[in-house]
Amino acid sequence: MTSLTQTTAATAAATRTGESTRRTVPRGSGGVWWRYAVVALALLFALFPVVYLLSASLNPAGSLQTATLIPTSFSLNNFQTLFSDESRPYVEWYKNAFVIGVVGAFGQTFIGAAAAYAFSRMRFVGRRAGLLTLLLLQLFPALLTFTALYLTFAAVSDIVPGVGLNTVWGLILVYMGGAMGANVWLLKGYFDTVPRELDEAAKVDGASHARIFFTMTLRLVMPILVTTFMIGFVGLYSEFLLASIFLRDVDAQTLGVGLYSMTQGNEQSRLFGQFAAGSLLASLPVVALYLGAQKYLVGGLTQGSVK
Repeated sequence: MTSLTQTTAATAAATRTGESTRRTVPRGSGGVWWRYAVVALALLFALFPVVYLLSASLNPAGSLQTATLIPTSFSLNNFQTLFSDESRPYVEWYKNAFVIGVVGAFGQTFIGAAAAYAFSRMRFVGRRAGLLTLLLLQLFPALLTFTALYLTFAAVSDIVPGVGLNTVWGLILVYMGGAMGANVWLLKGYFDTVPRELDEAAKVDGASHARIFFTMTLRLVMPILVTTFMIGFVGLYSEFLLASIFLRDVDAQTLGVGLYSMTQGNEQSRLFGQFAAGSLLASLPVVALYLGAQKYLVGGLTQGSVK
């Protein structure tokens, strides 16, 4: 019995010694160095345009020929000229793009949330066919509708000039017309995660569908609403194709259209410093939005896409 006890104790001691040895031996770094190299290359690839634009915006000469990755001198002349150039109203472009992004994204989110709530909570004839139709419509490129939209709003301009061509509000109406589709599927997947027992309990207390939707459901699905708003804002804030077709006056243009005009014509080299400064300032709302609501973005995308 004593021999068995000694053997067991020796085995346990050897096991502890082996575990201690494994813990004290440092893990070799030869097999992971390439991962850090890939991360470093990815960071360089991502930051190179930003650094180049920052350098060009601070370059006193402000031309394409004199732009370098590391400037020899620094100046804010490009920013001052950007805001004082009357032929290129950068502040108006910024305001138009911001209004279109905020109002359009809010409208798209609300329309998508209302439709997703109906598809998720209600049972009606054509429900499945409607969902499949929304999915099928996403297969057709949006370019097919540009001609029809232009002709439609050209006719609307004769009746209601405030929401026709060459107006910010007319363009917002066009954007909200495309609110269905992917947004509904993403929102519906998140709405399905909310227990139906909550709706049934509210109905017992006499709550209507509208009251349940506005006072209870929207609060529970706030992460996906913020995610949808962010995606919509970034897309509308930087949209170019429709904006370049609908907005022809200089004062009615957005940042994408206005900054693009700086890269055309004989003055594209001279205006490169202003273009770089305008591009940097244009990115600030998007960066601030992502930094402020990134936790909602991660939670909303992961939970809404897998349900």
